[in-house]
Amino acid sequence: MNFLWFLIIGGVAGWLAGLIMKGRSFGILVNIIVGIIGGIIGGWLFGLVGFGGGGLIGSLITAVVGAIVLLYIIGLFKKKA
Repeated sequence: MNFLWFLIIGGVAGWLAGLIMKGRSFGILVNIIVGIIGGIIGGWLFGLVGFGGGGLIGSLITAVVGAIVLLYIIGLFKKKA
């Protein structure tokens, strides 16, 4: 059941990050991947500054912030290519 929540939070986080980053949504599968990687990045970034999000909402916020950072970095490389 935890794996299912992991995928749901990843998909929602990737979708929300795509909306926030002005239309950088790539479809449900890539949104899930971006959200999962974003969750890892967000957890690392929040850990650096000493914040920790618990529960469903905290996990979602962490994943969205990480996914936004990931999409921003991807955007930097796409514009140069």
